[in-house]
Amino acid sequence: MRQILVAGNWKMNLLQSQGVALSQALAAKYPSSAAVEILICPAFPYLSPIGTAVRGSAVQLGAQNLYFAPQGAFTGEVSGDMLKDVGCGWVLVGHSERRQFFGEQDELLAKKVSAGLAHGLKVIYCVGEQLADRKAGQTEAVLAKQLAGLDQVSAEQMANVVVAYEPMWAIGTGVTATTEQAQQAHVFLRGQLKSRYGEAVAAATRILYGGSVKPDNALELLSQSDVDGALVGGAALKADSFTAIIEAGIQAQTLKG
Repeated sequence: MRQILVAGNWKMNLLQSQGVALSQALAAKYPSSAAVEILICPAFPYLSPIGTAVRGSAVQLGAQNLYFAPQGAFTGEVSGDMLKDVGCGWVLVGHSERRQFFGEQDELLAKKVSAGLAHGLKVIYCVGEQLADRKAGQTEAVLAKQLAGLDQVSAEQMANVVVAYEPMWAIGTGVTATTEQAQQAHVFLRGQLKSRYGEAVAAATRILYGGSVKPDNALELLSQSDVDGALVGGAALKADSFTAIIEAGIQAQTLKG
């Protein structure tokens, strides 16, 4: 039984006081354990104080990005060791905004995935098509190509990898993929993982949905058999809405048995 993961990607939002207050509220709500995994990914400058705020609670800390080199003359970049050093257990790789605005390609992302795993971080690897791809019937072709970011990952290492499907046309737009669209994409991705790694790895790997997840659609999405959690953007910036999605995840976990 795959445990649902509800991850909040704060992107470039919230100042330190706001982030700490939100983190403290979440830690107070889930002080020791929860039926689902809970993750927050703040901006780099605030990882340390927010990590302190959630330490000992069920809320885990992740980063939004990393560089593949362990150290060196890479101005503006952050290594996996640095993330571990401030308390991160997770890192996002390949978010659509990194692909769209910063030109990150699958070859680079594969190095980032490997670096994250090498430094003991769990990796959420993001894939997703643009609206033009979906209209052209190319969704599956795009997703299959983007999974090249896992080319350097062994079957054993997949225990520390989560895949996130985030259709680019649904991110921050208020438009959400229908439950049928989400489930169909997740089934395809699981099939691709089966081809790469075999049935056992494919069945064990969690696949999250990301794209305008809100309290009012979370339960329906998370109840789909191949949707194993949510990568939440805007709704993760307020304690009440993010908590409502976590609670929907707990309910979906119960429904799935």
